[in-house]
Amino acid sequence: MSGGRLNGTVVFRGINGPAAGVGAQHSQCYASWYASVPGLITLAPYDTEDARGLLKTAIRGDNPVVFLESELMYGREFEVSDEALSKDFTLPIGKAKIMREGDTITFVAFSRMVGICMEAAE
Repeated sequence: MSGGRLNGTVVFRGINGPAAGVGAQHSQCYASWYASVPGLITLAPYDTEDARGLLKTAIRGDNPVVFLESELMYGREFEVSDEALSKDFTLPIGKAKIMREGDTITFVAFSRMVGICMEAAE
């Protein structure tokens, strides 16, 4: 409607997908629904570095972003590099991260399913 002339700087952050101890109506994944909205950026990080880098990029950007977190991931611990602890650390939106290179099969996933794919690759 604005032809790209207006900025919509806002970041919505919230939980998404299954969670422990809740009913089925509270365990839905809305990532594909949000991602289908033109002009809305949808992010669903897997690990701590992705969450930190992508959230900072989203906050500093000029576009509306939905930042989805898996509630089941809140208790998980991940290694964090010194680079990721820098106040200037950001990650580009729209660039895939290769978790492990191989030559037989390719798994494509987001959020919690990245960890499950990594287990399957072992």
